[in-house]
Amino acid sequence: MDLQRSRPDPPWRHGPPCTHGGAPWRRRGPGPWSGTGLPWRSSLVLAVIVSVGTGFAARNQPDREPLDVLALLLLLAGPAVLLVRRRHPVAVLYAVVVVTLVYLGAGYPYGPVFLTVAVAVFSAVVAGHRHPAWGAVGLLWAGHLLVAHWLYAYLPPAGDHAAPWGQELVGAAWIAAVLAAAEAVRVRREQWARERAEREAAEKRRADEERLRIARELHDVLAHSISVINVQAGVGLALLDSDPEQARSALTTIKAASKEALGEVRQVLDTLRAPGEAPRAPAPGLGRLPELVEQAAGAGLTVEVATEGRETALAPGADLAAFRIVQEALTNVVRHSGSRTARVRIAHAPGRLDLTVDDDGPATGGDHGGSGRGLVGMRERATALGGTIEAGPRRDGGFRVHARLPVEPKETP
Repeated sequence: MDLQRSRPDPPWRHGPPCTHGGAPWRRRGPGPWSGTGLPWRSSLVLAVIVSVGTGFAARNQPDREPLDVLALLLLLAGPAVLLVRRRHPVAVLYAVVVVTLVYLGAGYPYGPVFLTVAVAVFSAVVAGHRHPAWGAVGLLWAGHLLVAHWLYAYLPPAGDHAAPWGQELVGAAWIAAVLAAAEAVRVRREQWARERAEREAAEKRRADEERLRIARELHDVLAHSISVINVQAGVGLALLDSDPEQARSALTTIKAASKEALGEVRQVLDTLRAPGEAPRAPAPGLGRLPELVEQAAGAGLTVEVATEGRETALAPGADLAAFRIVQEALTNVVRHSGSRTARVRIAHAPGRLDLTVDDDGPATGGDHGGSGRGLVGMRERATALGGTIEAGPRRDGGFRVHARLPVEPKETP
């Protein structure tokens, strides 16, 4: 069956690319506990930890400004801004840094206020905004140096002294630890995203290959059987009145061909209904070549088969491909050649199987150039095994299909 091949892409589910957060894995829908997707639980827990923890920390820092309403508002402002960190991670990070610097500049006690900064930095880096996160951390550190070592005399609390430089080393180590943890998580999640994309691509590739395999099987089965049925139906109609016995023979051939086609189609469909189960019937192979010759004879085509070399049992994949190539080649002779004789040569050689199907023509119509569905299917079968196939007119007339398949003997238990 030489029809122009059409291979539309299947409607695979491909979501739109992520547009927020800067990294593909950040594509998220609403949270499971909120219709807006805001991380209010984690922000609430952080607000409690910061406010309560700062209260305890203030007891050990009597020289700092006492906590008041403004201090509480600044402590709660950070967790409140973090509610939108998934949508605007960079803006949230800089807002938290500014709030923290205002808190420190007001002379309030050191403590868990830096946890808010850590969460904001972590969110920005994991979302892929590395450089803005590093810039925000540098801004926080520079601001703290400015407040703790140069502006302390002009800011509360009164009579404050410069902070020890050892404290800056601790702060630098804390910043490095936060950035390192965030980078580790970012790298790991990007790795997960790549692995997930590779798995999805592999699944899509396997599904495409399976779809093409089933399409080839159905095409080869139906093309051959329907060609036989079509020829015999014409014979039956022409001889129905003049030669009822010959018409009866044609109808018998039609019945046998249709029954075999239905059986093979049912086997293919069974693999779709129950994937992974073993087929109920063995796949066709060169051992069924006599049946193929008999079916071709029913369509008025005489097939001469010649075998060369030492015949060995083939692996199932190679055996099926060889059978389908011969079947499709004979189908094309029935449909597109005026010759009523075809010659099949099967040459066995170590590690190789050569298949040649010749007819003497002339062509009765259709495309013999190899662009049809049947010839493309034959090429796909040969290529899948690492083989080659050539199909085209012979110099002395007629048409030839020659396939060369690398094969290995069938394994024996």
